[in-house]
Amino acid sequence: MSGVGNGLPGLAPPAPIPLKDRATLVFVEHARLDVLDGAFVAVNADGTRTQIPVGGIACIMLEPGARISHAAVALAARVGTLITWVGEGGVRLYSAGQPGGARADHLLWQARIALDDAARLRVVRRMYALRFGEEAPSRRSIDQLRGIEGVRVRETYALLADRHGVDWKRRRYDHTDWEASDVPNRCLSAATACLHGLSEAAVLAAGYAPAIGFLHSGKPLSFVYDIADLFKLETVVPEAFRIAGLAAKGKLDMGPDRAVRLACRDIFRKTGLLTRIIPTIEDVLSAGEVPRPDPPPEAMPVAFDEGQSGDAGHRG
Repeated sequence: MSGVGNGLPGLAPPAPIPLKDRATLVFVEHARLDVLDGAFVAVNADGTRTQIPVGGIACIMLEPGARISHAAVALAARVGTLITWVGEGGVRLYSAGQPGGARADHLLWQARIALDDAARLRVVRRMYALRFGEEAPSRRSIDQLRGIEGVRVRETYALLADRHGVDWKRRRYDHTDWEASDVPNRCLSAATACLHGLSEAAVLAAGYAPAIGFLHSGKPLSFVYDIADLFKLETVVPEAFRIAGLAAKGKLDMGPDRAVRLACRDIFRKTGLLTRIIPTIEDVLSAGEVPRPDPPPEAMPVAFDEGQSGDAGHRG
């Protein structure tokens, strides 16, 4: 029996697992990722191997000390798993792989909404309603709504800090010196990095551009920040302050950074976040009330049919 599309004997490769059915994040540091004996593995300095089910993970975050082979990158791309290279604690994104390629119809729709001032404002107002559970104040510009959101977020930080007994002054961290930040800020940065990685995986899996944002703009991950902010206050922020409170009381048996990651993993699973992100992306973009573009009549047909893989949660 001949393979399908790869020229190798055997069965056709299985379709990628939809994003909503995957585990969330895996952090790797001081290990080498490779494909050995057909398996995606992390190899430690002493040669021990840890197999990673790469096709069932949304995002792998590589920290300082991690290395990855060409074969491992190729396999991750083939199964649609996002790989990001990050700094210590998951903060400061250096680079990211983009598995599968974007969808032109989604990119054009997203860009058309972003370029229409009225449509963009409708999207931002929908984001506000989803984030705070109430309609945005009327007759406000995007800049004004951004300011109102900032105030509400700072108030939420203060309330959570008081609830968990955290000495909180303000949001402050130096991305060039991780240890210079206090524990609450480091917890919040690590938690936010986890959510950003998951949100980026969802944005890419759905075929949209991370850089074309609506409330945020001018950054490579503006749309990722837009989407992550919709879930931040209900998921990772409370966990960050809870862990910071435990650290202040000396009740942690591990570093706060690791405790935050584990807490984020658990809250992602508990809230079913991966099943919610892509439908939410479609929800907020639909609020722009801009029709999806049709292919131009002069467009060239596909030269080679590569078949369909995945679903709406994993770009075909």
